[in-house]
Amino acid sequence: MYIGALTLDILLGDVRSLKQKRSVVRPLIAEVRRRFPAVAVAETGHLDLHRRAQIGVAVVSASAGNCSEVIEACERLVAFRPEIELLSARRRLYNEDED
Repeated sequence: MYIGALTLDILLGDVRSLKQKRSVVRPLIAEVRRRFPAVAVAETGHLDLHRRAQIGVAVVSASAGNCSEVIEACERLVAFRPEIELLSARRRLYNEDED
């Protein structure tokens, strides 16, 4: 069993309030869930900043290759959104043999 984790740090465009931030982040999370129903995705950081967001994505798979493919596809989906700028992406792959 392999577990892939992706942490995305994003900068939002013309956002001036937390309410506007939600109107950008919620559809983004919903799109990832719709395109990849087997992943878990949530806003995980920068909750009190209105122009920044951190999105966490996790996937469980039987193979490391499939896990990496799904994580990379999720990253591309977020990176190519015109209303945001991807500042950083951190990928991690765990397997059940690690302690």
